[in-house]
Amino acid sequence: MGGRPRTTGQRVVDLLDLADRTVNACLARITASSSLSREQWRTLMLLDEGVGEDGLDAPGHSMGEIAARAAVPAPTATRMVDKLIAEGFAFRRSDDWDRRRVLVHVSPAGHRLVATAAADLDAAFGTVLSDLGTTDRIDLFGLLMRLESAIGGEDRTPTS
Repeated sequence: MGGRPRTTGQRVVDLLDLADRTVNACLARITASSSLSREQWRTLMLLDEGVGEDGLDAPGHSMGEIAARAAVPAPTATRMVDKLIAEGFAFRRSDDWDRRRVLVHVSPAGHRLVATAAADLDAAFGTVLSDLGTTDRIDLFGLLMRLESAIGGEDRTPTS
């Protein structure tokens, strides 16, 4: 059955959709035990960036930054952070430089959860990517980082 071949754009969408489903499957194993959504995980991983091995010195992030990185509207980001705080995975604190500004930080419990999840994700993705040789994995990561750079300058935050 010969049909019109898929366009490059259609094929890119197909491949990115497959990658997204793979990420969802890997995250589903981890999120099932913690009752956190994918967006909450994304937020918790953002909050954990730059934290030392001991779980201390969390840099803190503004709600605007969290909303942008989670690609959700500000009210949704606030609800996500409220849940992370209620679960003991994060906390709010006034900015040391500007007391009017409130920053969200990962808690020690949140840091431990991210560390455990990171190990599980490494194992899951290791299985998914095991058919690729070292060079192919390096190429894949390089291409994904180029894709990130290409779209990184855009505002990806939904407006509604």
